Amino acid sequence: MNRILVALGGNALGDDPEKQLNIVRQTAKHMVDLIEAGYELVISHGNGPQVGMISLAMEGNHMPLPECVAMSQGYIGYHLQNGIGVELRKRNIKKAVVSLITQVIVNREDEAFNKPSKPIGKFYTKEEAIKIQKLKGYTMMEDANRGYRRAVPSPKPIDVVEKEAIKSLLEQGHIVIAGGGGGVPVVRKGDLLVGVDAVIDKDLASALIAKQVDADCLLILTAVDRVAINFGKPDQINLDRMTGEEAYKYMERGEFAPGSMLPKVMAAIDFVESKKGRQAIIASLGKVKEALGGKSGTWIYK
Repeated sequence: MNRILVALGGNALGDDPEKQLNIVRQTAKHMVDLIEAGYELVISHGNGPQVGMISLAMEGNHMPLPECVAMSQGYIGYHLQNGIGVELRKRNIKKAVVSLITQVIVNREDEAFNKPSKPIGKFYTKEEAIKIQKLKGYTMMEDANRGYRRAVPSPKPIDVVEKEAIKSLLEQGHIVIAGGGGGVPVVRKGDLLVGVDAVIDKDLASALIAKQVDADCLLILTAVDRVAINFGKPDQINLDRMTGEEAYKYMERGEFAPGSMLPKVMAAIDFVESKKGRQAIIASLGKVKEALGGKSGTWIYK
């Protein structure tokens, strides 16, 4: 195992610039630990809170959602490459880190455009959500029992426009931040690539990028140390390992929450089933090294 795609959660990055910068400094230490251990890294990240914040701030300027996603890639990527760069210099590691504004092709006929399901932005009470829905026409949805958020379409990622650039940078020894927020969703119209109002699930986009750059491992970082069944119940069972076949059975039973663990498990299965020998790990940021050593996290294999 040498080349790893690390998928960071958007909710773990903070919801304002000052908070995010402080969090990223800690995240950078874990990323550089992996680099110091000899791994090649591609880093992706979520953008749920951030893209909603940008969209809200730019509302008076009628800024389309694809442009907001691109802005979030630049904003989060800037903080990540800054934090990682500082940590690299502290350890005297001579590597460059770069963020790519990444476009991801989707199908305009994807059924997801008829069923907004991806929560973005800040949380509201039910009463606030009803007012916003009436005033702005947004679809509002409850998210993980923490309140209501705006829901937007989340089509399936088909191809990554900048995949060759990502591979080239990796081959030159650089650390690459790509696919932020699932990538800017675009569709082909003749020779043009046109942005569409959607946010792609970053875990599914991360799995696609990991396949296209021939990564050995997809490492999805989240708030919990391991995937669990009967989550939050007295009989909760944390899983050290899970086959794709076992994961499908758990999904049929509804073990994984749609807006939380389900897309992570789906992305992991998609990656490991794409080529023999590929592995996926779902773990917490604070236990990255332990997870890669098999002492934490849930390992998913074919």
